[in-house]
Amino acid sequence: MARFYLIRHGQASFGAANYDKLSDLGHQQSRWLGEYFRERGVRFDALISGDLVRHVETGAGICEGLGQDLPTDRQPGLNEFQFHALVDAYLSAYPDQMPEPGAPVAAFYRLLKRAMVEWREQRLSGNLPETWREFSDRVAAAMTHLQGRYSDHERVLVVSSGGAIAMWMHHLLRTADETVVELNLQIRNTSVTEGFFNQKAFRLSAFNQVPHLDREDRQDAVTYT
Repeated sequence: MARFYLIRHGQASFGAANYDKLSDLGHQQSRWLGEYFRERGVRFDALISGDLVRHVETGAGICEGLGQDLPTDRQPGLNEFQFHALVDAYLSAYPDQMPEPGAPVAAFYRLLKRAMVEWREQRLSGNLPETWREFSDRVAAAMTHLQGRYSDHERVLVVSSGGAIAMWMHHLLRTADETVVELNLQIRNTSVTEGFFNQKAFRLSAFNQVPHLDREDRQDAVTYT
């Protein structure tokens, strides 16, 4: 069976005018992960990623640290759902739940979790970019693409986002939809979720690991945004 290494992008620019780019730390996290692979002799046959800027930058940083040039197979099915649109729709229905100015990031996470539940239950109104089912189906289609094109490879690197990775786990483990909501906010930046696949099945061996950050001088580099 082929082995997949599913990576969440590095820390993005939360709170900035453009979230969809890596912070300085996000770039560093990506290079550190590539260096971790290089030091252990791990090489890849292919790089597949979403087409968001933070995905592309993460893949480039990993390749830089790895010292390996990999052309990218860009698959929009691996992109994150548009969480800002969900939150806006949720606040339109529940304006009293708007976080206070200067509230900690955790307040936004709680808001996003409530919005995802409403989205999953089809209770959000407005012009949403996609339904929960459409999000689920496109992630499943990206997984099917991986199986169809890369099952004869040894190791493939896949770069995506927290929500899409959570949905990937939902399909791989055949869990309830609620699992996606719970896992979404637990997935760390540049974490590694690892497993095997062929044209018939996926198998999981590790989830949400950050071995490249597991050292005393990098404890502050473990992030979730």
